[in-house]
Formats: sequence, C-alpha cells, structure tokens
Amino acid sequence: MSKTPMRHRIFAGMGAALFLVTASALTIAVVYDMVTNKDTTDTTSTAATCSIDGSIATTETLTAPEVYKPSGTASALETTDLEVGSGATAAEGDCLQMKYYGTLASDGTMFDENYTKSTLLQFQLGAGQVITGWDQGLVGMKVGSTRRLVIPASLGYGTEASGSIPANSDLVFVVKLVSIKG
Repeated sequence: MSKTPMRHRIFAGMGAALFLVTASALTIAVVYDMVTNKDTTDTTSTAATCSIDGSIATTETLTAPEVYKPSGTASALETTDLEVGSGATAAEGDCLQMKYYGTLASDGTMFDENYTKSTLLQFQLGAGQVITGWDQGLVGMKVGSTRRLVIPASLGYGTEASGSIPANSDLVFVVKLVSIKG
C-alpha cells in the first residue's frame, strides 16, 4: 500500500473546505430569499421582477418635446398618440420602461423628466406604482409610440402638493414606451 503525499491530502482538504463554504453560502442565500420574498409560490411573476426604478441605463436620450398647454381645466383623461409604434401592446400587469416629460397644464412649467437623460423609468402597469392617469392612459400603447397625456388633478396628485407640483394641478406628460420587459 503506497503512502499518499502530504500535499495531496492538503489539496483534498482545501477542496472539501471550499465545497462546504460554497454549499453553505448557497443554502443561506436561498433561505434568505425565501424569508424576504412575501410570495414564494411564484418567483417568476412580473410583480416580483418589475419595481419602480429610475436608474435603468439606456443609450437613448431625446430632445425635450414642445410644451403643450391645454385651454381650460382637464375634466377627464385625454390621450393623443403623437407617434404610433409597431411593437408589442402594453397591457395591465406588464413591466414598462418609459421616457417621460411632465409639465403643469396651467403654464407649461416642467416639473420632472427623463427625456434628455440616459435613464428609463420602469414600473408595472396597473399596480398603482405611478399616478392613476398613467395606469389608465398607457394601456394599449405600442412599444415605440409617443403619447401625450392630459391628466386632471383627480387622476394625478389630487388635493395634495407633490414636490414642485401644486395641489389640484392638471398635468401634461409626453411619454415614450421604449420597451416592455418580459
């Protein structure tokens, strides 16, 4: 019977230790994921993979759209397709990645935008992650489309001020649907 050299036993021991550490780390990660996720029965659902996130990088930047000032106050949601795309159609539950340019309907003051930036806004349509005017006004929009939304205050921020948006403000958004994340 031949004697195994010491270095072989050391390498075998190191391999076994590496396997033990890796297996333990993977087990801890799986247990942590199960504990922190509220819905462990369906880890592939859109809701689990689509969260509001404005830091998604893209190479596309757009020129700021022309400011639109509607006459009077908005009594209902108005949608106008400025450019119709040819891609997939947005439906409730889809994870949308958007460009947007938001202005006050009263005077055209821009309050928020990512049109001229290299980021996209990502959210789940119909999940209440954005204002109601968006959840209603983006259904049926095709990828590649640009749409103008005139949103009454009741479908925007209502009687509450939000950042530089005064209370009871009607809003105008020009939005571009860049992609539907699958």
